[in-house]
Amino acid sequence: MVYVEAVIKNEAGIHCRPSAILIKERATYQGDVMVHSESGSTTLQSALECIMLGLEQGARVRIEVNGANEEAFAARLAQLFETKFDFPVG
Repeated sequence: MVYVEAVIKNEAGIHCRPSAILIKERATYQGDVMVHSESGSTTLQSALECIMLGLEQGARVRIEVNGANEEAFAARLAQLFETKFDFPVG
C-alpha cells in the first residue's frame, strides 16, 4: 500500500468537473483507492462522494492506493488533486 498527500490548488476547489475527472481516472485502476480529508473519506467511485468532501483550495488529502503500479497511480491522483483546472466560468 502506498500513501501520498496532495494539497488542492484549484481556485474553486474540487467541484463537479474536477470530481468527474478524478472519478474517470479512478475507473481505470483495478486496485483499491481511498482518499481521506478532514471532512471524510471516499473510494472515488462516485462524483457526489467526492464533491461532498467539500475540498476547497488549500485543503489536504491523503491518498491510499493498493494494487498493481500503486506508486504510479497514487502519483497520478495526487497530480490531479493538485491541478489548477481552467474551466470557463459559466
